[in-house]
Amino acid sequence: MRLVLFSLCVLASLCAARQSVAADWRQFRGNDANSVAATESLPTELSGDTVAWKAPLPGRGLSGPIIVSDKVFVSASSGYSHDRLHVICIDAASGEQVWQRQFDATGRTMTHDKMCNATPTMASDGERVFAFYSSNDLICLDLTGKLQWFRGLGSEFPNASNSLGMSSSPIVIGTTVVVQVESDAEAFACGVDTVSGETKWQIERPRAANWTSPSMLPAIGDQPALALLQSSKGLTAVDPETGKIVWNFEKGASTIPSVTVSDGAIVIPSNGLTAIRSTGTAFEELWNASGMSPATSSPVVIGNTAFVMNSAGVLSAGDTKTGERLWQLRLRGSFSSTPISAGGYLYAFNEAGTAFVVKPEADKGIIVSELDLAETILCSPAAANGALYVRSDQTLFKLAKRP
Repeated sequence: MRLVLFSLCVLASLCAARQSVAADWRQFRGNDANSVAATESLPTELSGDTVAWKAPLPGRGLSGPIIVSDKVFVSASSGYSHDRLHVICIDAASGEQVWQRQFDATGRTMTHDKMCNATPTMASDGERVFAFYSSNDLICLDLTGKLQWFRGLGSEFPNASNSLGMSSSPIVIGTTVVVQVESDAEAFACGVDTVSGETKWQIERPRAANWTSPSMLPAIGDQPALALLQSSKGLTAVDPETGKIVWNFEKGASTIPSVTVSDGAIVIPSNGLTAIRSTGTAFEELWNASGMSPATSSPVVIGNTAFVMNSAGVLSAGDTKTGERLWQLRLRGSFSSTPISAGGYLYAFNEAGTAFVVKPEADKGIIVSELDLAETILCSPAAANGALYVRSDQTLFKLAKRP
């Protein structure tokens, strides 16, 4: 009897842990880096009443928020040269600041006026948070704000920078933080141990300016998880533990919108959109939709439909089986952020700060509601535990249904 009770307790704790992970939003475009939220209870009728709280932020930041359990984490940079690095922890329920830590940048902080040093989105393994900056500083803190380690990749590799700024967001796969540091002068990707901060592996990358973020192909059956590194040359699949290159897709790809994965299909911003599937040590091409070209926003794929946003703010839906465009919907303004999907709806924010809730249907998209937050928004939003989080330079917003 005691053994049965013990087994039930262990099973319950494992289920709770899995549910907690699913409810989190731990890195750029979510836990699986595909912009699809586990939560299905986001508000669809946005209004002033759905703004649960607004939290002030220091300096500037284009990085999106991440959510771990009951805390929201976001980075920022301040100072004349944006050489002051901030990591801020905010209580998800109240919007009150729990803690803030500040550090000095070790690398180059120059960026385009539209960007800033705190452009990459943070990542987390559930026990630690990893903040990365355009200066190529990688900082690890535990959830209470205690410094675990600091890697000044900008000082270790001073030639790896560009005058427009770096924007690649790190991802966590197992016990490895994967970062891309790619420029015309020097380019590499590396895997850093989450606990020690030591480099597990480092590989050379094409020497060219690149603003895409690494993505991941989750483990499927006997195939282990892979890190996906995108550049103008194409896409490289890498073992996140060893850095061994598993295969290369060499048909070229965008250097701004990033690859996404849906149901095992790897959707690359290449010649419009190109989908491939990993077969272990190689890949097979599934389809190409030459007319579906994303601008800055990364593609979002749900089932058999791919969604892309062009530079004019036109949202297009395309059939992933045929490549046929199903419909287009014009949203107002320009978009830098990537939309996210939750509960059958798309949530998109334009640069002027207007939020759009779109209901995709078979032959059209319908704007369900809009909300003007009246602040410039360039980051991609996050969703967890029934709430939507988005930030401007000055403010972190939480949007949720009123109880």
